[in-house]
Amino acid sequence: MQVIPVIDVREGVAVAAVRGDRSRYRPLESPLAKSADPVAVAQAYQTLFPFAALYLADLDGIEGRGPNLAVQAVLAEAWPGAELWVDDGTAGGPAQDGRMIKNHVVGSESMTSLEHYLAARETAGAAALLSLDFHGKGFVGPPELLDDATLWPDRIIVMTLARVGSGEGPDLARLASIVACGGGRQVYAAGGVRNADDLRAVRDTGAAGVLVATALHNGAITPADLEELAGEAVDAEAARRA
Repeated sequence: MQVIPVIDVREGVAVAAVRGDRSRYRPLESPLAKSADPVAVAQAYQTLFPFAALYLADLDGIEGRGPNLAVQAVLAEAWPGAELWVDDGTAGGPAQDGRMIKNHVVGSESMTSLEHYLAARETAGAAALLSLDFHGKGFVGPPELLDDATLWPDRIIVMTLARVGSGEGPDLARLASIVACGGGRQVYAAGGVRNADDLRAVRDTGAAGVLVATALHNGAITPADLEELAGEAVDAEAARRA
């Protein structure tokens, strides 16, 4: 199972998420990074583990002020992994510089209708991800998008916004439901992961990966945990091929 670290950025500063209530987000203070500069945070993540992908929540774009393309560019330049996932409330197309790929995340909360989603997905390209966004028990986005799995791309994020930064644990029941409906699509959990036990619980739902921030910053998920999880994935793939 893949672990994807997360950076939330507003006005060029990395911020700490609090239950998806963006009015309460404040500049990130982390023992990992010397500052709330997004590049410093991204580089700090790489001291923990050679993550292949990084998730950027561009809050300026999500909140309607327009995407911060400058931040996206410097992170794409600084990130040594293979892929940058960008949710900025738009449907910008994929970009590749020969080393890394920037793929957009189409967030359901930013979609005003099914037609809006279909147009956004076409613009974003085949490799774009869909984030199915939930506040509490409610889905945020066009209802048809949740009900019809044929509308989903190959990779889906199940974003439980109220659990982001909450320390309450992931919504395993919802995640398992989306995995069951996904028809073999890669499903990623987001929101509430506290520790290595939660990572394993997410893995056991059949999810392909998980987005994490707080538990990396506070040390609840350690480099040893990440190495162990990666080793389990290698062993499982070897067993599958045998």
